[in-house]
Amino acid sequence: MTEQQLARFARTALSVAVAALAAPAVHAQTAPAADTDKDQAAPRAQDDKVRLGTITVVGSGGKLGSGLMINDDSVKGRSTVTKASIEKDRATGNSYQAIALLPGVNTYSYDGTGLFGGGLSVRGFNSDQLGFTVNGVPVNDSGNFAVYPQEFIDTENVCTTSVAQGSTELETPSGGASGGSISIITCDPNDTRRLRVSQTLGGLNMTRTYLRADSGRFANNMAKVFLSYSHTTADKWKGEGKAKKDHIDFGFALDLSEENRLLGSVLYNRAINNNIYSLTLPQLNANGYGSDFATTFKPRLAPVNGTAQTETAMSPIFYKTSLNPFENVIASVSGSFKVAQDTYLKVQPYFWYGFGNGGWSEALLDETGTKPISGGTAGNSLVGGAVDINGDGDKLDTVRVARASVTRTQRPGVTAELSTTLGSHYLKFGIWYERAQHRQTQPAVQLNDDGTPADMWLQSGCVKRANGSCYEGRDWKTVSTSYQAYFNDQIGFADDRGLLSLGVRAPHVSRDVTNYASEGLTRSYTSPTATTYTSVSQDYQIKRSFSELLPQVGVRFNLDRRQQVFTNVAKNFRAPPNFAFTGSNLRFVNGVITPWTEIKAETAVMTDLGYRFQSPAVSFSVTAFNSDFKDRQANAFDPNTLVNVYMNAGKVNVRGLEFEAASGVFGGFSAYGSLTLQKSKVKDDLQVTSTVTLPTSGKQFTLTPRYLAGLALQYEQGPFYVRVKGKYSGSQYATLMNDEAAPAYTTADVDAGYRVGNLGLLKNALLRFNVSNLGNTKYRNPSSGTVLAATPYTNAAGVTYSPGTSIPSYYLGAPRLSTLTFSADFE
Repeated sequence: MTEQQLARFARTALSVAVAALAAPAVHAQTAPAADTDKDQAAPRAQDDKVRLGTITVVGSGGKLGSGLMINDDSVKGRSTVTKASIEKDRATGNSYQAIALLPGVNTYSYDGTGLFGGGLSVRGFNSDQLGFTVNGVPVNDSGNFAVYPQEFIDTENVCTTSVAQGSTELETPSGGASGGSISIITCDPNDTRRLRVSQTLGGLNMTRTYLRADSGRFANNMAKVFLSYSHTTADKWKGEGKAKKDHIDFGFALDLSEENRLLGSVLYNRAINNNIYSLTLPQLNANGYGSDFATTFKPRLAPVNGTAQTETAMSPIFYKTSLNPFENVIASVSGSFKVAQDTYLKVQPYFWYGFGNGGWSEALLDETGTKPISGGTAGNSLVGGAVDINGDGDKLDTVRVARASVTRTQRPGVTAELSTTLGSHYLKFGIWYERAQHRQTQPAVQLNDDGTPADMWLQSGCVKRANGSCYEGRDWKTVSTSYQAYFNDQIGFADDRGLLSLGVRAPHVSRDVTNYASEGLTRSYTSPTATTYTSVSQDYQIKRSFSELLPQVGVRFNLDRRQQVFTNVAKNFRAPPNFAFTGSNLRFVNGVITPWTEIKAETAVMTDLGYRFQSPAVSFSVTAFNSDFKDRQANAFDPNTLVNVYMNAGKVNVRGLEFEAASGVFGGFSAYGSLTLQKSKVKDDLQVTSTVTLPTSGKQFTLTPRYLAGLALQYEQGPFYVRVKGKYSGSQYATLMNDEAAPAYTTADVDAGYRVGNLGLLKNALLRFNVSNLGNTKYRNPSSGTVLAATPYTNAAGVTYSPGTSIPSYYLGAPRLSTLTFSADFE
């Protein structure tokens, strides 16, 4: 999208939203709180009055732990970061970085800027097992539930990010959350007119310009809107290449009356990144910490008619070939309406659109047509016979081309909830419906002389088959229809000192997967004892549905004005990803496509038992938790069909303690700390071949450090503030066999600022200085939690299982990065 198109998009979004200011909205009732009159100055969680399944903060968000903690009356463990903390972070940061210090959170970034994304697990559950929402809209990938935190919102526009570490929020619109849930909320437009300008400069040639315009109240003080735009570029911290990001956020609010309200937002992101290379431990030891993609391009062989040119692929590939272009839109309108006395209706239609690609490689394609897919191995001939790919007039060559996986998603949905108060009962009835169309292809294009793909978006110039259609390494269409009904009864008792929450939700996910004939691999069934399979390429369609009844029961009781105890038990659910019904996970039996193994949804029973002390001076919480994780999904050997497929691979238990504490402000000082102690255990051995079973039972689960700790200390006096943050991440295993681990490490960051004040036309001028990884710590994090082993294993019978190339790879910690940001308002 060009700059002119970006400008047109911004104007269109503004026009559409202003036009939408024609329908009504509301303040919904909230459940009985611990004491709604106490400690009003301290920040406290409150159910969002408009958006479903989200919270807002009442009181001053920076009064506890510089915005890293708020008081909470929930029946479950939950942690929240407010705008007071987020606005001090680096301007380019992402949502993973914002929650890094919270209990139970194990996270890292691929670089210091936050532009390249990162990894996250909470209580041992990976990000694709957590339910993510932005303004109440589900943002996990509709196919495999992956999360891309760098895409969502500019940090200046984020008000809160909340983490429910165990029990998924009852209203969360997700069919893929066997772990907890994470909710990100944008701030409403300002009540007063304002133009904010911010400029960031820093290491890695980083430059970022941010502009935000707020209309202030208009239309008889009923409406207000904001529109922001940012443009960011930064180099990679190792190797060659960079990130380039354009982002637009738009929001509006319309108050038709005290109890009828609308909120809406359109969030657009367009990024073009060169990828950062992840390394195995042998590669790290051999090539060094700064090893990355190749910095020079190996020239292609010159085409010569009548002779065979046989090219060889680069490994690793050239950095200009390894790209990740993507753009997406998250649009929603949330309305709350009073329909009767003490009865409110919330409705939120939304639309999520995403398009882009990743996973670039150099593919070697055979022109002769004599190397089709066969014997269970993908060949490199094109479907349909011989074809001249390099244009030399013959069909004799093996040609290097650039190939990547393209995804286009269109995802409309709606959530709705009716709530009412009947005596001591606060009742909620809700529904969610979504129909996501997920189109996934893998075309190839020619490599230019400079190593760049002929079209980075893979929309033109594809390598064609003999019949004129495009080569495809995969060609899938998935229609995922998801819906959910839920009910919640929150009952106040003992003069509202106690709250009993009884809830149930019933999610349903239907996968309708269509495969179109391609050069991809699909095995056909020959016999139960066969070890190789004749592969075919043909159209097929497969449908599977998954449902579960998920109860939640929680109690909170106030021991006195400051102290409360709580407990909660909930069942979570995650449907299988769409790729479980593609490729080598399937077989043909009498011409009918069938999974090798009928996979079941993941479920987990989560239990929290906790204590909170809450006051303006100090707040403290401790939560004991236990998760019983069942039917974990992974690649494993099926002893019935004798093949390795994506299937259910057993149980895992994780239990532990989470501590969180924050102080008020004393003499300009405030502090925050968290500590997580957790123990994980895999409950089953894992069969990997017909003769070898890996003894994984009793081993620790991957991506689950035993110890995590976070600390922040802030001093603020007059116009000046400085905050020092530290994070300790304990050692974590990279394989289920526990034969390779990432060592423990500690990092420190510094955030400082000086409020310059008013300078002529400039109002509220602020200078910010951010340093990440102050000590230049070198560390590594596993890129995946599903790797079986790093070294060969030999069983008692003398049979050896070798992981081959399927060993752990790691993202390495980026070195120290310093940035300077100046911002000011024009009012």
